[in-house]
Amino acid sequence: MKVTICRKEHFNAAHRLHNPAWSDKQNAAVFGLCNNPNYHGHNYQLIVKLTGQVNEDTGYVYDMKKLSTLVKQEVIDRFDHKNLNLDTEAFRQLNPTAENIATVIWELLREKISKDYDLAVTLYETERNFVEYNG
Repeated sequence: MKVTICRKEHFNAAHRLHNPAWSDKQNAAVFGLCNNPNYHGHNYQLIVKLTGQVNEDTGYVYDMKKLSTLVKQEVIDRFDHKNLNLDTEAFRQLNPTAENIATVIWELLREKISKDYDLAVTLYETERNFVEYNG
């Protein structure tokens, strides 16, 4: 029997969507207000989903406290209250779109979670705009 468990977290971060290979005019046309040279911020909502077999001894798919600690160490401590473009290694050369942020988070967690579990990351940039990455 496979079951999916979910952990919801949040973090606040600033970013600027910008492609340095493009002109200022092209960046403004494609990214609009998100290309503000002074950056802008979001209150991100993150949902981490693990799907796996229920352990007969514990009744758990995965220990939620362990998952909470892992998300805090790998994601929250790394990105919360940071300027993603300036303060994080992951986005020095990678445009911090919601798609790229979700992918980076997935990769960080995938390194620490057994392949026995299917992993999905859903990242809400706003209440109505969100992305999901499943690897």
